[in-house]
This record gives sequence, structure tokens and C-alpha cells, in this order.
Amino acid sequence: MQEHPLLVFDFDGVIVDGMAEYWWSSWHAAKSLNAEPSGLFPAQVPELFRRLRPWIHHGWEMVLLAAELSDLNEEAWVEGYEVQQRAALLRRGWRDDLLQGALDRARLQAVQQDRAAWLQLHRPFPGLARRLRSLGDEGLDWAVLTTKSEAFTAELLNAFDLEPARLDGREAGPKSEVLLRLQRERPLRGFVEDRRATLETVLSTEGLQGLPCYLVDWGYLKPADRKQLPPGIRLIDLDRLAKPLAQWP
Repeated sequence: MQEHPLLVFDFDGVIVDGMAEYWWSSWHAAKSLNAEPSGLFPAQVPELFRRLRPWIHHGWEMVLLAAELSDLNEEAWVEGYEVQQRAALLRRGWRDDLLQGALDRARLQAVQQDRAAWLQLHRPFPGLARRLRSLGDEGLDWAVLTTKSEAFTAELLNAFDLEPARLDGREAGPKSEVLLRLQRERPLRGFVEDRRATLETVLSTEGLQGLPCYLVDWGYLKPADRKQLPPGIRLIDLDRLAKPLAQWP
């Protein structure tokens, strides 16, 4: 085992704010399926899309949300997201693989036409890049653990001039399994994530119960995600993130 400790970060909603890209690609994917996602120019992210983003777990769901947005009942979707989702799919005669394919094609076309412009739709959260670069001063390495593809994440990190000690994408498997493997290789100082459910899964995994877990309050959180956090999950804001790890909650 290496003795140099490692601090592990999720990517979307923790390091990078991809909301503009989510909307842009979802809007174009929905249009390609002959839907009318919104009269808004796709670079302008609707507030309703932002508010519902925390309920989305798979990319194809964003396409459905974009298509439904103009006539969507926000309260109904918040209270019964999966029920409303299934009803919308049935009404439109769509499948999740159809929507995912449309999203993948929209992104591929954007990359082929103007890769630099598409990459610029992603932005690091304020102060994140500087803070990650400073972790070495505390004797820490940092890693990225994400459900995005490893190659695409590496390209974005390179665009931000960031170089983690390790990068694990969706190809590496479930996050809990990756964290268990990492823990066998070197000391882990924590996992920083914006999905409460993911952190709860990590802490319920045999061998990870003692891993410090941090829920970022600048990520894509549901209103209730910050409330009554279970033992082992600590809420952290950007001001606290900027402080030395010893001063984190």
C-alpha cells in the first residue's frame, strides 16, 4: 500500500458545472426527435430545468425533461418523478435507449462541429481548480471518481489544467467497488460527492463505513438533501472546502 493519502472527488456537480451543456445537448436531442422542447435558445438554461436536475440520474432523462418542460407540472414531478417519467415515455412512445441515442448523437455532432465551443459549456465551480492544486501542500493526492467516461473526463480536466493522481470513469464500475479497491491501495481521507443517495450507499457498504463522506452544498441537490443527514455524511460549502482538510466538518 502507498502511504500517500488520497482524497476522492466526484466530477459533475462537484468539480464541474455542466448545466449549460446538459440543457444545450438535451434541447438538441429532443428537437431531433421532433419534440418542441422550449422556445428558449438552448444556451439559456431554464430555471425549471435547473430545479429538476437533482432528480435526474441517467442522461436520457434530461432529453425527456427537455421535451416535457414547456407543459410540465413541477409539483407533480417533484412528488412523483418516476411516475411522471413513465407516463411521459408512454404518452410519447419513447424508450430510454432511444433518448440516450439521441443525446449521444447531439453531443457527438457538437464535438465534431466545434469541440472547443462545446467544452466551454463546462465550467469549474468557483475556486475548485485552485483548491485541488493546493492539496499537495497538505501532503494529499486527489482523485476523480465519476460516472462519466474516463476519456471524456480526462479531456475536460486537461482543459481546466487539472491533473488528478488517479481517474476512474464509469468503465471502472460502481463507486463503492472502486472506493474499496482504492482503499486497499492507499489511505483514503474522504469522498466528496453531490448525490446524497450515493454517499448513503457508500456508507452502507461493508468496509467503507468509516470513510469520511462530504456532501457538497453547491452541487445538484434536492431541497431535502441537506436536512437530517445520517451519521458519517457531513455537509460542506465552498468556504469550508478552501480551508485545510483538518478544519473540514
